[in-house]
Amino acid sequence: MKASKIAYKPMGFALGALSGMIASAVFKQTWKVIEGEGDAPDALDEDRPWRQILLAAAVQGAIFAVVKATVERSGAKATRRVTGVWPA
Repeated sequence: MKASKIAYKPMGFALGALSGMIASAVFKQTWKVIEGEGDAPDALDEDRPWRQILLAAAVQGAIFAVVKATVERSGAKATRRVTGVWPA
């Protein structure tokens, strides 16, 4: 394993945690706009219709993927600026 990849690991874990927190906050606000409710439905919430549960899952998945990719890509670019090596 390359030294740059090993050195990037701790930063990658921190960025992953950060992206999860950001995505969670973005999803909560997005859901309020979509449905006008505070909490998104859970898959086991028997009082919510399928449409609402599947919509929430799709929106949440899209937001998490976009935020994760944005944060990881930014971290990799910052690493390259500092070290001169892409951390892959």
